[in-house]
Amino acid sequence: MTAVSPNTHDWAAALVRAGLIAPDEQAAVTPLSGGVSSDIVRVEAHGRTFCVKRALAKLKVAADWRAPVERNHAEAEWIRVAGEVDRDAVPEILAEDPAQGLFAMSWLPPDAYPVWKSALRDGRIDVGFAAEVGRRVARIHAATANRADIAARFANDHIFHPIRLEAYLVATAERHPDLRDELSALVEVTGSTKRALVHGDVSPKNILVGPHGPVFLDAECAWYGDPAFDLAFCLNHMLLKGVWRREWAKRYLDCFDALVQAYLNGVTWEPPDEIERRAARLLPGLFLARVDGKSPVEYITEEADRERVRRVAQPLLASPVERLCCVAEAWREAAR
Repeated sequence: MTAVSPNTHDWAAALVRAGLIAPDEQAAVTPLSGGVSSDIVRVEAHGRTFCVKRALAKLKVAADWRAPVERNHAEAEWIRVAGEVDRDAVPEILAEDPAQGLFAMSWLPPDAYPVWKSALRDGRIDVGFAAEVGRRVARIHAATANRADIAARFANDHIFHPIRLEAYLVATAERHPDLRDELSALVEVTGSTKRALVHGDVSPKNILVGPHGPVFLDAECAWYGDPAFDLAFCLNHMLLKGVWRREWAKRYLDCFDALVQAYLNGVTWEPPDEIERRAARLLPGLFLARVDGKSPVEYITEEADRERVRRVAQPLLASPVERLCCVAEAWREAAR
């Protein structure tokens, strides 16, 4: 047990003010793995268990990657809005202290809510679950599309640009000057398209396999912008997992196809072929970024595998396609 009081940690003081712990209360505090952008702890106190998350100004990567800490508030707000659309899709926000860049949320035990990335890694590959991810993301996009109130509430270009557009596409252009124009065009189109509330990090590591379907976490990049980003960002992982676990590459591509179809079936705010076109053009830039950007995936470690990603991405960036199935087919061809 670790004593938690306002004198030991800023976040503890916030929890005292929120009434989640008493000033003199003893609490068990356990650090959790939280990716590169935040500190996360599990707190057990007074018969309750919950999580506390605080954003970091400098992310935990080799590159000098910094981002505004108010993204923590953007995440809490995204969870609130998404929860109004689908209560089962998010944890519950218990308290928030925007001044300290932290919030508390409900604890979802790993035995009941395993991480989707772990399931994919271990061969527990459920195509139906992938389709439900697509459906739920589309539902949130549809409910927030073309809404001036949501646009004003999530006018977070100053957060999204450094964490996503700069860290992924701009940084990758520095490594690939021959593709600078193509990558810059993706930055321009993505950054200027304002259609719906975007999560910004729809990745298997941020999705729990809940008893009632996918649960989404880590919406630090929440932004009113181009919903094609969420679609392409998640599909990117269905491709990259096939480099990581080659024996299941076909099944990951089955998940890719199911997620695409379910998502596009839920697109109501614009013609589905328009958002598919933007996603198909963005996707090669994103998987190239995961080997040559500021945040490379940790599981692609061999140079031969990184070269395989480049061999697929570079031609698709130079000669863009308009259908996501064409991107998947290029990936299949590279695996043969």
